[in-house]
Amino acid sequence: MTRIVAVLASLLRGLLQAALIVMLTFFLCRVMPGDVVDVLGLEGGLTAEQQAAMRHSLGLDRPLPLQFADWVGHALTGDFGRSIRFDRPVGEMLGAALPVTAKLAALSFCLGVALALLLAIAATARPSRWLDAAIDLVNTWSIAVPTFCAGVAAILVFSIWLGWLPVIGGLLVPVLVVGLDNAGQIVKPLGEELREAVLLPHVRTARAKGLSPWRTAFAHVLPAAMPVVLALSGLVLGGLVAGSLTMEVLFALPGLGSLTLNAIHGRDYPIILAAVTLIAVALVAINTIVDMLHRLIDPRVS
Repeated sequence: MTRIVAVLASLLRGLLQAALIVMLTFFLCRVMPGDVVDVLGLEGGLTAEQQAAMRHSLGLDRPLPLQFADWVGHALTGDFGRSIRFDRPVGEMLGAALPVTAKLAALSFCLGVALALLLAIAATARPSRWLDAAIDLVNTWSIAVPTFCAGVAAILVFSIWLGWLPVIGGLLVPVLVVGLDNAGQIVKPLGEELREAVLLPHVRTARAKGLSPWRTAFAHVLPAAMPVVLALSGLVLGGLVAGSLTMEVLFALPGLGSLTLNAIHGRDYPIILAAVTLIAVALVAINTIVDMLHRLIDPRVS
């Protein structure tokens, strides 16, 4: 019963956070200098009267609380409106961009977790200064090198100087950059947890029975560290969204990041609000699922 209450409390807290993020985004969009009518006026040479009529037709001259309430009412039914600049349903545009972001995030996450597990388990099964140095190097890379700077450097080296990879539209370099950053965030604390798990009684018993170091690491040490793996994965998934959006903008991938940035430049409020809402709800869902799994796997979590 206590676990259920804790999970419900975590879900409620996440929903409140998502609601506050959406509300803050809405009002920040409205208080920014200039709006979509100003942008369209500069592009199309609209007169002041035409701009005033357009603001009235879009409801931008109404009080902000009424605009927010109207938007929320439609959003709860799945209607995010139409893009003001492109006159297309926002839901359709998000549906076209979401698979690109999801693919980049999924591949980067799998690469990062796999690399971190490989290094940490290898250092546990066969301790050596070279593996420890590799773990420290990957961890330092994730701390000291922002993904945006790594992406720019990769473009300069592999696309411009060597000419091996395309500058625009390629997934390989973004996946490698974000995946390496994710691995660096996981591998150091995971390695320390595995070293502590080696000292557990059942692990020492398995080693005393003559099990190979690799079998002991996979069959006994890693399961003991799974709560930590899950917790670290949850933290990485939260930061993965920002890394993926940055790479999309840098490599011109047609995902949520590029769509949102173009909407911000054009003050296209419906797209901005829908994209932020989708990202906020996704983060809430990720954190809630990780929290539930953590509580099921590790009964010590109250």
